Amino acid sequence: MKISDSELLEAYYSAIELALDHEFIAMLEEEIIKRNLDLKRNKIVQK
Repeated sequence: MKISDSELLEAYYSAIELALDHEFIAMLEEEIIKRNLDLKRNKIVQK
């Protein structure tokens, strides 16, 4: 099962906000890099 780019980025930012396991965050980062996604440009602004 493959998640969309936006779902991946949302999971990444949520994992950081919730201070989840560093290995999990690193795994998400690896996939983001693999997909050539730009973290800065795609940052989700939460209110």
